[in-house]
Amino acid sequence: MMQKYKFTGITKEVYGRTLNQIVCVTTFASIKSGEIGGYIEKEANLSQDGNAWVCGNAEVYGNAKVYGNAWVYGNAKVCEDAWVYGNAWVCGNAKVYGNAKVYGNAKVYGNAWVYGNAKVCEDAEVYGNAKVCGDAEVCEDAEVYGNAEVCGNAWVCGNAKVCGEAILRRGFTEKVTDYIVIGPQGTRSSFATFHLHSKTVCTGCFVGNLNEFKKAVYKTHNPDQGRVTFNNQYQRVIRVFEFLQEQDKDAQ
Repeated sequence: MMQKYKFTGITKEVYGRTLNQIVCVTTFASIKSGEIGGYIEKEANLSQDGNAWVCGNAEVYGNAKVYGNAWVYGNAKVCEDAWVYGNAWVCGNAKVYGNAKVYGNAKVYGNAWVYGNAKVCEDAEVYGNAKVCGDAEVCEDAEVYGNAEVCGNAWVCGNAKVCGEAILRRGFTEKVTDYIVIGPQGTRSSFATFHLHSKTVCTGCFVGNLNEFKKAVYKTHNPDQGRVTFNNQYQRVIRVFEFLQEQDKDAQ
């Protein structure tokens, strides 16, 4: 087995654990021999095979594993029993821990946390201050960002976007009917998510309440300016969201 890195002898203490700085000793992918990496507790944390790498101030410790072509960098942390593999990236100030798994072409970055038994896979992205936890799964081309939380047994998939202050829980205090995702529509073929409890609409680059959404649709897809097709699509979405909002009021 090829040895692609070794310990530099520089260490630091993290929660009572001794983490070792690594250095590349065999050039691979874009990493040159002599290039300094991040910190791992033991060799079991980072595979000597493949193109997996830990760099910057990133830390991998506990029983966590980084392998395949995965990268952990920036100030990211992967710990406890978490796995990051495939072509996945974990970076920025992100943290992956518990029994969480990030794999495929998935990306977790910003200040995002993925923990519990959660999975982020395929081409999914979790970023901003988002949290994915419990037995939740974010997959395909889905995105979770802003201050959104996806937890319990919730699944976010396809081209769905969960953002803003939305909280999706299934199997806990909220029901799967507490939110709805409609799409694709618009110039970006995006999905619109409406969260009943926070009254938040999220689609594309828009996050706001239903009235703000109506104004944004009129401004961007004004039918008086010939933008009829996309305006009609969004008006159908608005009618569904309005109906759900009224139903939610009646149920309270």
